[in-house]
Amino acid sequence: MAIEKHFTNKSGWLRAAVLGSNDGILSTTSLVIGVAAASDARSPIILAALAGLVAGALSMAAGEYVSVSSQSDIETAELKREQIELDTMPEAELKELAGFYTNRGLDNELAMKVAIQLSKKNVLEAHARDELGINEITEPKPLQAAFASGTSFVTGGLLPLLVSIFAPIKYMVLFQYSFAIVFLAFSGVVAAEVGGSNISKSVIRICFWGTIAMGVTAGVGYLFGVKTP
Repeated sequence: MAIEKHFTNKSGWLRAAVLGSNDGILSTTSLVIGVAAASDARSPIILAALAGLVAGALSMAAGEYVSVSSQSDIETAELKREQIELDTMPEAELKELAGFYTNRGLDNELAMKVAIQLSKKNVLEAHARDELGINEITEPKPLQAAFASGTSFVTGGLLPLLVSIFAPIKYMVLFQYSFAIVFLAFSGVVAAEVGGSNISKSVIRICFWGTIAMGVTAGVGYLFGVKTP
């Protein structure tokens, strides 16, 4: 008998890692393309890539930590309120829990039996899962999310940085765009494989919006660029 694969337990860190990697590639490349379109010197291009890499990684990590911490605070407050209700009105809470199982298709008698049985094991856990939608799989992990987001941004941002160092300066914009599309497509494939989603849809989506972002940035660079002698 085949064992089913589920991916919801990876949703938290996977979202942060994929978002960080894609943003590292796209943000750094777009920044480099904008500078490269405005200047024919290599040093400002490398500086822009390095600055974007460092600033972006710190920003992503901090933002992810604050966001997930806020979610964790909300869930903690919800659990505290639920525990107070369980302590002050246990009978009403038991009927409420049984009502959830009735709505799922159980008859009233069986739903009450299930509610009683689960309440004996861990009443707060039962209400958290079935009333609030909170469980250990979706539990927010701020440090894990921040680390995944920051390190994945660095991983993605290193690629355009390397291109800015080694690519011919005359064709910098073309090299940055070409490598970025390859990197983004690979990122889309990895995300789809790990998350169990459609690969083609993931790759097309990320490459399409990546092209728009880099195209707009290049246009700004060409429009306001000042070539050095």
